[in-house]
Amino acid sequence: MTLIFVYGTLMRGGQNHHYLAQQQFIGPARTRPGFTLYSLGAYPGMVASTDQQHAVNGEIWSVDEPTLKKLDDLEGVAEQLYARQPISLAPPCAQQTVQTYIYLRDLSGRPHLGANWQSSR
Repeated sequence: MTLIFVYGTLMRGGQNHHYLAQQQFIGPARTRPGFTLYSLGAYPGMVASTDQQHAVNGEIWSVDEPTLKKLDDLEGVAEQLYARQPISLAPPCAQQTVQTYIYLRDLSGRPHLGANWQSSR
């Protein structure tokens, strides 16, 4: 099982949440400072931020290997749209290192969202 941090359409109530059906919800979480969200239209992209005041809110899920493969496909890992990378979380989840998807492409002209995807829709 792999712990994955999701912050957009994979979260509960999101259009792609069905990918996490039959997986275990661990709870809400927040990244350590150093990450922020941008709108990519129908979904967000999380990137590293030089502003240490930015952090991203999301959820932690425990997923099996077949689901992780489906998520990698959805996120375009092979096409280098996103990279799955380990990150550290803020307290109270600070002891956990989780995997998440970091957006890899150009953000020119994309609206900055900050910490939350849902509140920006």
